[in-house]
Amino acid sequence: MPDFVIAVIGPGRTDAPLAAAAREVGAALAEAGATVVCGGLGGVMEAVAEGVRAGGGTVVGILPGDDRAAGNRHLTVAIATGLGETRNALVVRAADAVIAVGGEYGTLSEIAFGLKLGRPVVGLDTWEIGKAGRADPGILRAADPAEAVAMALAAAARQTPRRASQRP
Repeated sequence: MPDFVIAVIGPGRTDAPLAAAAREVGAALAEAGATVVCGGLGGVMEAVAEGVRAGGGTVVGILPGDDRAAGNRHLTVAIATGLGETRNALVVRAADAVIAVGGEYGTLSEIAFGLKLGRPVVGLDTWEIGKAGRADPGILRAADPAEAVAMALAAAARQTPRRASQRP
């Protein structure tokens, strides 16, 4: 299986059940050999990083500020961008697919970037979006962390040949 990069996005503050789901997503992605990219701070970002680390995987945090030390302690690599919330586009652009776990407005912006860039977006207890009063089918709905990971990896596998052919 190719080494996919999967972005896991979610709120900076979260409750215990959502954090547990994010840890499970992270561990399953690590087990599958995927590299995980996230926003690098707390909440879902920290929980997914903890799961990846426990699973022996690699997790990259793309931070909004100038200080790498601001990243959570579970990151393998912390990248300080100094871009504030604009870094959300980088988190999604770096990935072959995106898993949204819960979410606030920052997560909604990352979902929008993902859909705009043609990245598959899998949602686990996240936003429902619509246009002109109709539900938008862009977010693939997962019932649990295992399904979210399976869906993201399958979607990444479908996307990767197309994206690879676009690289210089």
